Amino acid sequence: MKKHNFFAGPSILPQFTIDETIKGIQNFEGTGLSVLEISHRSKQFVAVVAEAQSLFKELLNIPDNYSVLFLGGGASTQFLMVAYNLLNNKAAYLNTGVWASKAIKEAKFFGEVVEVASSKEATFNYIPKGFSVPEDADYFHVTTNNTIYGTEIFEDFDCKVPLVADMSSNIFSRPIDVSKYALIYGGAQKNLAPAGVTFVIIRNDILGKVDRAIPTILNYQTHIDGDSMFNTPPVLPIYSALQTLRWLKAQGGLKVMEQKNIEKANLLYAEIDRNKCFQATIKDPADRSRMNICFVMNKGYEELEKEFLALADANGMMGLKGHRSVGGFRASTYNALPKESVVALVALMQEFEAKH
Repeated sequence: MKKHNFFAGPSILPQFTIDETIKGIQNFEGTGLSVLEISHRSKQFVAVVAEAQSLFKELLNIPDNYSVLFLGGGASTQFLMVAYNLLNNKAAYLNTGVWASKAIKEAKFFGEVVEVASSKEATFNYIPKGFSVPEDADYFHVTTNNTIYGTEIFEDFDCKVPLVADMSSNIFSRPIDVSKYALIYGGAQKNLAPAGVTFVIIRNDILGKVDRAIPTILNYQTHIDGDSMFNTPPVLPIYSALQTLRWLKAQGGLKVMEQKNIEKANLLYAEIDRNKCFQATIKDPADRSRMNICFVMNKGYEELEKEFLALADANGMMGLKGHRSVGGFRASTYNALPKESVVALVALMQEFEAKH
């Protein structure tokens, strides 16, 4: 039976990435050794990092005055590092979900945090609009895609203060104007690589402006100077990330990926809105995530949730159960998910509707 992988993260990877990673595990670059066991400072692995950085810059059209870093610790460590390196007096945050809330919590260790807007009162089921960012803030932080609730920000904000973004779950899903951001970070396990590596895209001139001393390992400048080699980097996820970057380029780049993602999302949202058994949790189409499509049973059908999950599982559809904090269903439609998986899910939803 074909499996359809809708897990939110770790999540589906391109088959190319999996196949090429296996080759590297067995015999890395003809060395007769595995990528798991070769020095990260060997010329072969240094070339892996260099190519991955180059493809990041090419695919995202990153200006020359930015650095691309590959670090450990996940996006959760970046909640801390961003504030440690950038927050001198006051920072502004947009609160759109669990991960934004956690970023806010960490930032409060280092200075004043202004929450410019929040959708918490509505269980984070919309993106706040019409907020203002204090012009004396050291930076403004946003989470561009909210995996738990299924909202997404599609605008690259024009901002008078440095703009920082957690793009863990929608990086490479569409073109972005990197020049509008001072720093972009994210865990790789949703749209790039296996869990274990964190990417950071940072404009070099924003560093060195805080009064505090920063511990060596938590200082971005350390990793810029060391070209992500200050300490042993997560070599296998970086190697897998390189394969995904090669795959993205071969697919035609981010404009092509965006169109594919729009097609998948529109197909599934249209069925959710049409089907009598289901309803979307995000009502405003402008706020609906293309990466994490959340829905629940419609009124009068609530008792059928477990039955639909069992039917989905029996048909090879993995990972559709919603996050434990919100319930319902979540179909994660990342870059690597083929349209045929969405078509199969839509057909199953129609079959379920016909039965009930």
